Order: sequence, then structure tokens, then C-alpha cells
Amino acid sequence: MNGPASLINLASERLGARALAANDDFFAEKENLLKDAEPIANTEYTDRGKWMDGWETRRRREPGHDWCIVRLGARGIVRQLIVDTTHFKGNHPPECSVEALDAEGVTAPDAGEEWRQLLGRSPLLADAKNEFTVSQATPATHLRLCIYPDGGVARLRALGEVVPDLERLRREAEVNVAAIEHGAVVVLASDMFFGDRQNMIMPGRAQSMHDGWETRRRRDAGNDWAIVRLAGPATVHRIEVDISHFKGNAPGSCSIDGILSADAAPNALRDAAGWKPVVARTPLTPDANHVLETEIVSAGPFSHVRLNIYPDGGVSRLLLWGKLT
Repeated sequence: MNGPASLINLASERLGARALAANDDFFAEKENLLKDAEPIANTEYTDRGKWMDGWETRRRREPGHDWCIVRLGARGIVRQLIVDTTHFKGNHPPECSVEALDAEGVTAPDAGEEWRQLLGRSPLLADAKNEFTVSQATPATHLRLCIYPDGGVARLRALGEVVPDLERLRREAEVNVAAIEHGAVVVLASDMFFGDRQNMIMPGRAQSMHDGWETRRRRDAGNDWAIVRLAGPATVHRIEVDISHFKGNAPGSCSIDGILSADAAPNALRDAAGWKPVVARTPLTPDANHVLETEIVSAGPFSHVRLNIYPDGGVSRLLLWGKLT
């Protein structure tokens, strides 16, 4: 993830974001914009020119500008934009702008949609992560990146907060209330030296160790932990602690606590007095998914849960199946 740790990259390919259309991607495909990995350099050439890890259009010979439309991975409020031109030097756009659209269910926006401006026409530096603060607080489902007049952009990051359809989720008999696409977020963690804390609530199963949350080796008597703000106050009846891919670095055991304190600041939660045991300390088998049902001693409702791992290690995914209250 990029930017402030409490913000989610809504334009993440892993979250489900897709590049729907672009007026041109002659040199490099529009899909590259949404890759989660950092852009890489390469000296290879294709039959169209130098291989670039980003979206790159041909040189314009007529008036106008180039554009790309992105469907976000989840409807949300964008707080910060990063227009990353890393490795684009003599071929970067000198300026860009970004527009937003809130149109749930629309898969192919056209000229008739009501776009609003998120970022006015702004200068871009070559080979740099160009960061822009967004003042609007209106949800969006799609973004349109415009570059003036042409050139290449390595990555587009749209950092913000998911705005879930809570009424729909409340009607569900069972829902993963720790899913990032439902508005959950890992608000605090003791450590994330090897793997970002948000990884463990991303959609789908982890592809490898790099796709999970992993802490450094502890050299003291403590243990590592992560606090998840759920999609909303919820009761929990089944929990999955998935440590697939973690073998020599799997935690030896885990426990889970819960608290109902929806408005508490993350730092205040760490030492709050209201935590209740949800699952007592339970042994973990390396490279396995652990489904906990009979081990649950309190179903809530909870607004946050704290996953404790002993003493350290990695967790691929944490899923909490329950019902929003």
C-alpha cells in the first residue's frame, strides 16, 4: 500500500480496480497504471519502442490530450492522489488532471455521465511520485486521469476510505465484516516490517508470503498484534486465521479480543480497558488456514477486533464471518 497507513488504495488492481478505457496506449498498456507493485526499469525494446512499466501514449500531432478511465476497486472517498511518473523522464506528461464519477454498476462510462473535478490541471515532475491532496469528500466509483498533452504515467494511486453499502450488508445472513471491500481497515499494528497490515484483509486468498502481514523477529518477551476496525458493529460466529505460505516464519499461536467502541481513536484503543476475549490462545499450524467456531467464547457485538500472534510471524488473511447489528 502507499501513503498514510489508514488510507486504502482504491485504485488497486488487487482490490478489483480496472482500467476500462483509454483513448490511446500505443507504447504501454493502461492496465499497468493499477499494478500494486512499484514500477520497474527495463532496457528491453518491443516492436513499438522501449518497454515501459506504466501507461504510455504515442506522441500527439494534433490538439487535445490523452485520458484513461478507471473503475475503482470499491466505492469510496478519495483523500489523496499519487500520479507516479517513475522511470518516465523525457516522455512524462508535463501536466495532469483527475475527474470523478459516482455511478455504481456502470461498467462503461460515456460522455453523457456527470464527471466532477477532483484535481484541476496540475504540473507533474518527471520520474517522481507526484502527490496531491483532494479536498472533496464525495464518494466515487470511477476516475478519469487526463494527461496534457501525452506521455507516460507509471502508476495511479487513489488513497481514501471505502464507503460500503451498509444497508445491503445488513440484509446479508453472513458477511465477512473484516473485509476491506466492506469498509474494514487495520487501524494499528505493532509492526509490519516485511508485510503491510492491510494485506491480511484484502480480497481473495494470498498468493504468497509477500501478500500478507508479516512482522520482524522479536527479540523480547512481547508479542505482535493488529487491530481491525470492522465494517460496522457486528456479531461474529466464525473466524479464519489463514497463515498459508508462512512456514518457517509462522506464528506459534494466536488469540483474538474484541471491543465495542466505534468512535475511539486508534491510539486510544491500544490500551483501552474494554477488550473481551473472543478466542483464547490457540496453537497454529504453519502454512494452513485455521477455521475457528467452537473456540469463540464471545460473539459480540464488536466494532474492533485485535489479533494477537505469539511471538511474531506472518498472517495471510483474517476473515470474520458474522452479521452487522
